[in-house]
Amino acid sequence: MAQSVGEIRTTRLAYIYTLPAFILMAMMIVYPFIYNVAISFSNMNLTHFRDWRIIGLSNYLHVLMDHSFWYYLLKTILWTGLNVFFHLFIGISLALVLNKDIKGKSFFRTLLILPWAVPQYITALTWRGMFNSEYGAVNLLLDQWFGASIPWLTTEWGAFTACLITNIWLGFPFMMIIALGGLQSIPDELYEAAEIDGSSWWHKLRHITIPLLKPVMVPAITLGVIWTFNNFNVVWLVSNGGEPSDTTHILVSWIYKSAFTYFRMGYAAAFSMVIFAILLAFSWNFIKKTRATEAVY
Repeated sequence: MAQSVGEIRTTRLAYIYTLPAFILMAMMIVYPFIYNVAISFSNMNLTHFRDWRIIGLSNYLHVLMDHSFWYYLLKTILWTGLNVFFHLFIGISLALVLNKDIKGKSFFRTLLILPWAVPQYITALTWRGMFNSEYGAVNLLLDQWFGASIPWLTTEWGAFTACLITNIWLGFPFMMIIALGGLQSIPDELYEAAEIDGSSWWHKLRHITIPLLKPVMVPAITLGVIWTFNNFNVVWLVSNGGEPSDTTHILVSWIYKSAFTYFRMGYAAAFSMVIFAILLAFSWNFIKKTRATEAVY
């Protein structure tokens, strides 16, 4: 059936109203992405900043043949896996507690969301000061309690652990809020019926809570993996740019240093496209295999 004149005018008006948003998205997202793809095939660097030219797949081959890529990829996978695991474990555990009728629930909920509310830059720099080997609060407490201190920021795995602890503290409130919202949407009748049948706490958790939380948590886990995989702020600020000796980098912080310290723009652009492909493949397969959206239909 042909559209009426009024419907056509309304449709045109809608496109006119949304045009500024489309233009802004094109300027902020589409153009930078296409430009990044272009320079990933180029020889752009400090000596060819304006007169760069396309050189083919050279940068991609260099990335894949560089041992630094595989080293930082393994460290990034370890970083992401540990962070997301503890975010989930702590977040869901706290959500299960806060979902019960306890005194001061609103106070504890507000208190526990503070790490997520504070800007990452402030938190990262604060934790860096706390992990200082000489005057940091963490080592002062360890020395007072156990008579020992840890060289947090002067060794590879000490700095990595410091970044890990900082990001776990920052990230668990997000998972807690998502899980708490999912728990509050589960009907109480299901738990009451399970109690009548004599089900244990573990049985209710396994067969009621976890399956009904799955449609909510899988997208949150996907976002958590992407955010953590690309979490530049914490690693860069806590480890002071990947120190000691560039051993505390993950992929995204190494890309930043390659581009803006060593001025290897083409190489860094190709590196970023490889990361984009990794995360796109993970997100697509993870959501598809877990069937996160099946409850929507």
